[in-house]
Amino acid sequence: MDFRQLETFVAVAKFKSFSKAAEQLFLTQPTVSSHISNLEKELNTILINRTNRNISLTKAGDILYDYALNIINLKDGAVFKLSEYKGKIVGNIEIASSTIPEQYILPELFSGFNKKFPDVTFKMLHYDSQQVVEGIIQNEIDFGIVGAELPHSQLNYVELLSDELVVVTPSAPPYDSFESSISLEHLMDKSFIFREKGSGTRKLVEQNLQQHNVDINSLNVVAYIENTESIKQCIRRGLGISFLSKKSIVDELQLGVLKAFKINNLSLKRKFYFVYHKHRNPSPLETEFQSFVLKYFSKEG
Repeated sequence: MDFRQLETFVAVAKFKSFSKAAEQLFLTQPTVSSHISNLEKELNTILINRTNRNISLTKAGDILYDYALNIINLKDGAVFKLSEYKGKIVGNIEIASSTIPEQYILPELFSGFNKKFPDVTFKMLHYDSQQVVEGIIQNEIDFGIVGAELPHSQLNYVELLSDELVVVTPSAPPYDSFESSISLEHLMDKSFIFREKGSGTRKLVEQNLQQHNVDINSLNVVAYIENTESIKQCIRRGLGISFLSKKSIVDELQLGVLKAFKINNLSLKRKFYFVYHKHRNPSPLETEFQSFVLKYFSKEG
């Protein structure tokens, strides 16, 4: 049993694919298959189910996975400390995020961490909050930042910061004459743009509307759009109005190209969370990044 075999095994378990594991490890697919086969021969047990092209761990594979991860992390920890001693930390940070953290929080975090560790690279994965949670549970994602806490026994959530959703409109009549806070009735005849299903923004809006016996299907919804920047451009051009994070419209409000309103009797405040698996140990570099994130938001608070 060697590190290459264990790293290959962990990669196949994570991606549930020999080809994706090969791509991640910069190996050929036959080499990945050989590593797994040799590891199974050495341990005299089957670690991976390969039936019907679906990759999953056997019971033996489940047992080995945590040990393999700990062994790899221990090795990475030694390399990390030696690199730290030599003054050059290298590696890659991979984090999954829903739209608002991806566009308006993570860039600042990456920039700050890069100043501390300039040789570290980053990979940002875009998923909605539900997909982030599912990916972490299935060991496909190490950790993420989401705008909705979706409770699960295998997950830990760490609160990072608060946010608030507001109704965003063009900076034009009739909205330029509205007060900063308006009633829901003022908007019932307007055209709406909504985020895609699964997003934390849409989930929070739907919950609040339902409390006032309003179904979004009863509204005049002209578009469902995944990208917040696209929604803002559509609002500016008069397609409709939308519920968006205040963090996403700071520049537009300063420039006066959009307006934002609070809705009376709607509780549209939310929090962003750092989420990770309770029973999976991150690599030393990921631990360093996680510590950086928590300290950063502690200072912000």
